[in-house]
Amino acid sequence: MFLRILFAAALAVLSVPAAFAHGAADDGSRVTLIYEHALPNVPGKSIKAVMVEYQPGGSSAAHTHAPSAFIFATVLQGAIRSQVNDGPATTYRAGESFSEMPGDRHAVSENVSTTEPARLLAVFVVNTDETELTIPIPR
Repeated sequence: MFLRILFAAALAVLSVPAAFAHGAADDGSRVTLIYEHALPNVPGKSIKAVMVEYQPGGSSAAHTHAPSAFIFATVLQGAIRSQVNDGPATTYRAGESFSEMPGDRHAVSENVSTTEPARLLAVFVVNTDETELTIPIPR
């Protein structure tokens, strides 16, 4: 039931205009907060959604997320290679999904293609007071 609610929320945010742009990073990625709403039946929790766009060959630096964050991600365009914790690097194609648990380390997140862009929608269930969704891992 919970995943059904997350999937419905993910579909709903596809039609919401971008609210906040974090801008393009020098690694060929752009992250935009596109939806945010407090969960009325779960005090202190919110659902937040971000659109992650990768230029051809683009990537995100290794990172973690807000300590309370459960994340459901769906690839919308292209193919994205992802590695969480010490698991294998896995390639997800448009229409495929994965999740991240609170405290997970996201070591690899990159566009597989050097010629085509890629996009993913990441839906967070997070403590409402947490505003920093992504925290870089120092090298």
